[in-house]
Amino acid sequence: MANIHEIKGRINGVQDTKKITNAMYLIASTKMRKAKEEMERSRPHFEAIRVEVKRIFRTVKDLESPYFYPPDRSKFVEGTYGILVITADKGLAGAYNINVIKETQKLLRSNADTRLFVVGEFGRQYFRRRNIPIEEDFHFSSEHPTLDLARKITVALLEEYNRGRLKKIFVVYTSLENRLSAKATSNRLLPFHRDYFGDKKKEEPITQEFDFVPSVNEVLEMVMDSYIAGFIHGALVDSFTAEQNSRMNAMSSANQNADDLLSDLSQEYNRRRQEVITGEIIEVSAGAMAQKRK
Repeated sequence: MANIHEIKGRINGVQDTKKITNAMYLIASTKMRKAKEEMERSRPHFEAIRVEVKRIFRTVKDLESPYFYPPDRSKFVEGTYGILVITADKGLAGAYNINVIKETQKLLRSNADTRLFVVGEFGRQYFRRRNIPIEEDFHFSSEHPTLDLARKITVALLEEYNRGRLKKIFVVYTSLENRLSAKATSNRLLPFHRDYFGDKKKEEPITQEFDFVPSVNEVLEMVMDSYIAGFIHGALVDSFTAEQNSRMNAMSSANQNADDLLSDLSQEYNRRRQEVITGEIIEVSAGAMAQKRK
């Protein structure tokens, strides 16, 4: 049974830990707010590019491109998968990193011929410890999801895809659904289905022909580069936002657990203190009675 000094020491230790978790909560809150602002600034550009790709498809009905499935999907040739895995550089974010790893493992089980492109120190260390080979291209920090970083990743992935070394490219990241919920998801980045750019609402028919200079395929290629970079940047920012949200929830739970533990320790401390005081009173009373008898 712990004595009063040991309990007091534990109380001090829990209070010190709570100061750290509370500070981490505030830091994560600030980072998440900035990441959300960045995501909102970049979203209109991403949506505008998507509209332009859709406009090309509405204008040129028989367009063929290596970035899209052929009209007859049965002609598509399976091959090597490339998976861009976005994890955090640090832990203490609940199940954030583990959920991304689980989603990646599902893809690895579905196709043994897979190459990994990992962003985030947690993912790199996880796969290395298990002797799962990864590409050494992306030694970037997930703490700074900039558009320049997204372009560098896009260039590396498209180089492998255009050379035929990758037949499909997936992005595994975490999407923040709401304040309390984030979901690890895998999206096929390339190739696209044409219906991905289909009309979600009825639009006015195009009556005026468009001229594409130098050609429609070259225009589409330039637009797709920006579109893919925008998609990857959105995934990086979304993942970073979800990471900070998960860390906030983890630190909030840690603070609540610390409060519960402090309440239990305070009650135990008060009981021990009362026992000590009661024992001292008994000793004084017994001594006084013995002195009186003498």
